[in-house]
Amino acid sequence: MSKSTFKYLFIFFAMLLGNIVSDAKNQKVKDYSVKVVEVLPHDINAYTQGLFFHKGKLYESSGQYGASFFREVDIETGRAVRGFNLAKNYFAEGAVVFNDRIYLLTWMEREVLVFDVKSFKQVGKLFNIREGWGLTTDGESLISTDGSSFLFFHDPNTFRELSKVEVTLNGKKVSELNELEYIDGSIWANLYGSETIVIIDPKSGNVTATVDCKNLLPLKLRKSNTDVLNGIAYNPINKGIYLTGKYWPKMYRIELVEK
Repeated sequence: MSKSTFKYLFIFFAMLLGNIVSDAKNQKVKDYSVKVVEVLPHDINAYTQGLFFHKGKLYESSGQYGASFFREVDIETGRAVRGFNLAKNYFAEGAVVFNDRIYLLTWMEREVLVFDVKSFKQVGKLFNIREGWGLTTDGESLISTDGSSFLFFHDPNTFRELSKVEVTLNGKKVSELNELEYIDGSIWANLYGSETIVIIDPKSGNVTATVDCKNLLPLKLRKSNTDVLNGIAYNPINKGIYLTGKYWPKMYRIELVEK
């Protein structure tokens, strides 16, 4: 191959790659609202940090110093089936089950508490180099947030960081990433203090869709201590997506409606 031919091939492939990157950046972000298909009770004393299903059972972690707990929840009544309280020096955050182990983040304590999902007995403790906010899994890694614009991927055995990706919406970084849920190859994330959920491509970090949850909890059900939307759970058994918030009296099974 001559130098001139190589030069033209290089230019061609560079242009092709540039077009692919440009197309990826210019992909239109879908905008959704939510349609409520079922209203369920939720413990109004739960400062919801993590919410997820495992083998058809609903689990929830709740924060606040001196009041943090983890529970298996009866979805029909919102009441605890079983659970445990954390020591007063722990502020519980996001949680998930991986290989029959509950991984429970703590906020400022830099610890990931590990429990057996069958017995709820603690079986370990891992170190987290940053604040703990949200936690989910793609079936291979644990995926966390720390309130920044990054998703962090961890080795489940050690919580060692394997990689990270910055989340962006139309090229602008998205911060305050909080509670997470892995749904059909995408990561759904609450934005702290916001009534918007973002759906993220975990490989690129690009936001592919936003979900407007404004007024999901009606004004008439809000009290002085009602806090922010936080809690996304996906049940693979019925394909249901469930949303709630901190100190909310209700949990909602929803469907997406494209705007």
